[in-house]
Amino acid sequence: MKKNILLSLFSGLLLWIAWPPTHYTTFLLFVGFVPMLIAIENIISSELEKKGKKVFATAFIGFFVWNTLCVFWVYNALKMIGEVVALPVSLIPYSLGPLLMATACWLYYRLRLKINRSLSLVGLVCFWIGYEYLNQSWDLAFPWMTLGNGFAVSHQWVQWYQYTGVYGGTVWIWVLNILVFLSYINLKETKKGRLRLKLIWAFVILLIAPIGYSLSSYYNYKEQNDPSNIVVVQPNIDPYMKENSMPAAQQIGIMTRLSDSIGQSNTEFFIWPETAIPDAINEDHIRSNSYFFLLQHFLNKYKNGNLLTGAETYKLYATQATSTATYDPEGRLYYDHFNTAINIENSAEVQFYHKSKLVPGAEEMPFGDALSFMKPVFAHLGGVTGSYTPQKDPGVFYSQSGIGVSPAICYDSIWGEWIARSVKQGSQFIAIITNDGWWEDTPGKDQHMDYAKLRAIETRRWVCQSANTGISAFINQRGDVVQQTKWWTRAAIKQNINLNSDFTFYVLHGDYIAKAGSLLALIGIVFIVFMKLTGKRLQKS
Repeated sequence: MKKNILLSLFSGLLLWIAWPPTHYTTFLLFVGFVPMLIAIENIISSELEKKGKKVFATAFIGFFVWNTLCVFWVYNALKMIGEVVALPVSLIPYSLGPLLMATACWLYYRLRLKINRSLSLVGLVCFWIGYEYLNQSWDLAFPWMTLGNGFAVSHQWVQWYQYTGVYGGTVWIWVLNILVFLSYINLKETKKGRLRLKLIWAFVILLIAPIGYSLSSYYNYKEQNDPSNIVVVQPNIDPYMKENSMPAAQQIGIMTRLSDSIGQSNTEFFIWPETAIPDAINEDHIRSNSYFFLLQHFLNKYKNGNLLTGAETYKLYATQATSTATYDPEGRLYYDHFNTAINIENSAEVQFYHKSKLVPGAEEMPFGDALSFMKPVFAHLGGVTGSYTPQKDPGVFYSQSGIGVSPAICYDSIWGEWIARSVKQGSQFIAIITNDGWWEDTPGKDQHMDYAKLRAIETRRWVCQSANTGISAFINQRGDVVQQTKWWTRAAIKQNINLNSDFTFYVLHGDYIAKAGSLLALIGIVFIVFMKLTGKRLQKS
């Protein structure tokens, strides 16, 4: 059993070394699961009792190491509540993903009891895809570790994400790992050289062909010439000072000066980060708000200028006008509170987008009131403890000149299909506004920026990212970072980007691989239950 645990740990370490933001090690994703698969195979073929529990435990250990080493920065966002208390709370995001991953492996084991190895491995891929899709769809959504994200630093290899999205990468990784695993099994069990040669050739072809196609697409891709001048601002204001220690007007002054320092007469969008305006604004009275006057005064010198900025906003109701409205007994009113992106122009027109993909606990309390006792702890993740109201559908901002932009607030940008749906509505580039300072100088901010490259490839849209204290950047339609700021540096950068109105296959069809894989996973689970109840077993081969 000790050998199997070591193999599992080895898998976890290989996958961690391969994960962004580490460069030059991405290729390890193609073999990272092999030790884990060997460990599971050892358990299945052994005389041990309670094999299912041992498969689950062995897989969990390796996946816990991988997951925790990759997202350890979550702890940094929690330690303000106290380093001792933060550690057990951090175990929730560290453990939840590995529990689901290990469940996929356990289901594979259960399937192996009834059908042959080859079909069971197909089932394993489907179970894994089902886990990933669940982990981006339920109340505790955290798709940060979706396997296809692993190519974010080697984006030249996956230009075909414009057809498949990140789930194509998940399938690719698993297929190559399985081929290596089967080659090992063939060498160990049967020693049939012809079959092993076929497996090796399949591995080589399925490795080289996608990369070759991708590199060809990468080097031959030409953007249509449709320029627009964009300015991105990184004010670098300590996230713990934003709410109480620095007046909002002073923060606006900092961002205004940064914008003016490089703004041009033809600048069409100034992009400011998430919650750039920290004082809550009543959306129904924004045109009489003093901050709105400051922002329009800033825009007066830019004829075609738009300001896309983050803000805290709310709406008041005399009755419970929405299902999400909260009652305020003091004011005797109902209200919704939003993490908002606002688009302001040289007119009375104001457009709003409310962050949809809320951080569980920090911005949205999962499963209603069941976890309400955790609110004081989750508040230190940087949100407002579940008081934000999400937007049900993606949105697009349009400038006076007709330019469409997809606003994405921080966590929104991890959902490829969500961004694709916005692009499908007419967006010509993507604006990500975020505040990654809670994680401090850790890989979290780098991973967030790297994942944005994949959104650029999936949609063939420029990405303009404005981070308060993370990394601000311009990313072109091939996923190249054309410009970026340094960490914890006050800066403004500008770029002539190319707008694009064409739709990729992925924009039109979204996460079809994830949905198909999840359906097959459900069929597999039903099959396992049926075979368990009936006691049947198909002929193994």
